[in-house]
Parts: sequence; structure tokens; C-alpha cells
Amino acid sequence: MRDSRAPRPLVTRILPREDVELAVLDEIARACFAENTFSLREELARPWSRVWAACLAEGAAPASFLIAWHVADELHVLNIATAPPSRRCGLARALMEEALAYAAGQHVRILLLEVRRSNRAAIKLYRGLGFTAFGVRANYYADNDEDAIEMILALDPESGRVVPGQDEIRIDG
Repeated sequence: MRDSRAPRPLVTRILPREDVELAVLDEIARACFAENTFSLREELARPWSRVWAACLAEGAAPASFLIAWHVADELHVLNIATAPPSRRCGLARALMEEALAYAAGQHVRILLLEVRRSNRAAIKLYRGLGFTAFGVRANYYADNDEDAIEMILALDPESGRVVPGQDEIRIDG
């Protein structure tokens, strides 16, 4: 659990400027994903891609990142990763809050993501932000054929406020 006295994680939008920073983020991706099927450099080159990174202190190396695609009035969260030694420090929450603030400022209507059915910590985080479950992608993850839970968060495009929703599917079972 994050210590309430700890400093708030710092979040920045990543621009394709520092190979050292990209190398650190690539290391985080390798540590977090069994099949790293994306390239941060390629993501940064896409005009619809948004990449944020978070660190635990000013001047520290990034310890977490979020990749999303902004397409029309939707923001698709593709990947969130936190270096194993930096987990449970609020980095993923800070990144998601930054993405939500961006979405509100850009008049985004919905945020979408997929999460492993077994990733209870991530599901709890997303639910705490207002996401609901609306579908299952059976055998979605190639490394172990685990199902992906599809989650959605609706925003009022004018105010940026979360529009409450409810689950359309059961996550357990």
C-alpha cells in the first residue's frame, strides 16, 4: 500500500528525445510483459499515440509508463507497466489520473482497455477510477491463453466528468 506521507509520483509526457529514457522504459517493458510486442520508439512516432512516464522523485529515472492511442473521441489504454521494485507506490494510479485529465481536456467520450482476468490489483485500480467491465476476449493473451476483461469508462465530453456505468459481464468465473 502506498505510504500517504510519500511524495506524489511525477508524471511527464514522453517525447522522442532521449535514448537513455527510452532504454529504461524498454527495460521496464521487458520485465513486465511476457511477450513485448511493441516498440516505444514506434509508438512515439505515431501521431495518435500518447506515452507518459512516471518516476518517484525529481531527476530519477522513469519507473513506470502508460501507452494510449487517442483516436477520434476515444482513448485506448494499451499498456501500463511499472518496474517490479517500484510497484505499490502509486505510479500506475498517477499515470491513469494523468490520462484521465488528458482525456477530459481533449473532450474524449470513452476510455477503453483490456486487463488480464487474473490481474486483481489492476482491476481494483480501474474500478476505483470508475471503469466497468463490458466484455471478455477469450484466450486473448498468447503467453498463457488467459482471458482479457474489456473495461470502459465514459466521460461527459463537455465537462470531462465520469459518467457512472455498470458491469455488463461478470468478471469472476
